[in-house]
Amino acid sequence: MTKVPLIEIKNLTKEYDGDIVLKGIDLTIHENEFVTLLGPSGCGKTTLLRIIGGFDTPTSGEVEFNGKDLIQIPSYKREINTVFQKYALFPHLNVFDNIAFGLRMKNVPEAEVTERVNRMLKMIKLTDYAKRSIDSLSGGQQQRIAIARALVNRPKVLLLDEPLGALDLKLRQDMQYELKEIQREMGITFIFVTHDQEEALTMSDTIVVLNDGLIQQIGTPVDIYNEPRNRFVANFIGESNIINATMLEDYKVEFEGHIFECVDRGYNPNETVEVVIRPEDLQIVSKENGAFTGIVDSVIFKGVHYEIIVMVEGREYIVHSTQSAEVGVEVGMTVAPADIHVMEVGV
Repeated sequence: MTKVPLIEIKNLTKEYDGDIVLKGIDLTIHENEFVTLLGPSGCGKTTLLRIIGGFDTPTSGEVEFNGKDLIQIPSYKREINTVFQKYALFPHLNVFDNIAFGLRMKNVPEAEVTERVNRMLKMIKLTDYAKRSIDSLSGGQQQRIAIARALVNRPKVLLLDEPLGALDLKLRQDMQYELKEIQREMGITFIFVTHDQEEALTMSDTIVVLNDGLIQQIGTPVDIYNEPRNRFVANFIGESNIINATMLEDYKVEFEGHIFECVDRGYNPNETVEVVIRPEDLQIVSKENGAFTGIVDSVIFKGVHYEIIVMVEGREYIVHSTQSAEVGVEVGMTVAPADIHVMEVGV
């Protein structure tokens, strides 16, 4: 299916008192896409969201919405609504009236207000809560009310600024799936800000990884996880073993004194590179059958798997395995060619 561009951001910069927060952002966001802006605190993701929402203005650059200049349109006239981490619900209004607030401000006929609010209540599975006070609701229920209040206005884009941050782990995980279902049902674009890698991997069609005001990588969750572009992305998204290596030629890389088949190509002969291997892709075998060997340094049971640290000539390898290992024992390790991911150094 052809992707239709909705928001186009071109060479966007933002400066606060001499501190450059965004450093030339180029990004295209498509219709009906769930996009996550992911990165550590201070990387610029919330600033970018605020500019899209109209709560801040860029220092330079362009933001277009359906081909029209968005920067000149005030926030209240944009076809964009926002849900913040603090839901800002009205405590003096019940659930129904909270959701209806925006429609009534626009003088929508009351019969249409009732129809649209009831549809939202059904979608967020809170039909029986219409007359409840806000204070009587759980954090997860309040979060759903905030989303319904934004969606009832039928925006083309919903911005979500870490809306799950205040919830406990189990509720946060439940809400991840619910948000994705709501987005699919509504068929609108969601732009979601988080620093939580699991949230990004679980919910997104596209992940935009930011650090220090720059986009580090854009891709699907699978692409971002399996083919990190640089050391920052590899370390920020999940756990990684990153090893200095030499790309001998196409499909052949050397590290730990051994030559390995891989699936990468296009590097210069004997180019210095870095190899990323995810912990779950390393297999512990007998030392006789290993491509290289090391000594088991520690074993921690994590519930679903064991986290095993293997020391190889002073280098630490993290291995995730359903089988335990004995501390102090020399073991072999193997890795499949498709699980060796080669990166340029210093990208």
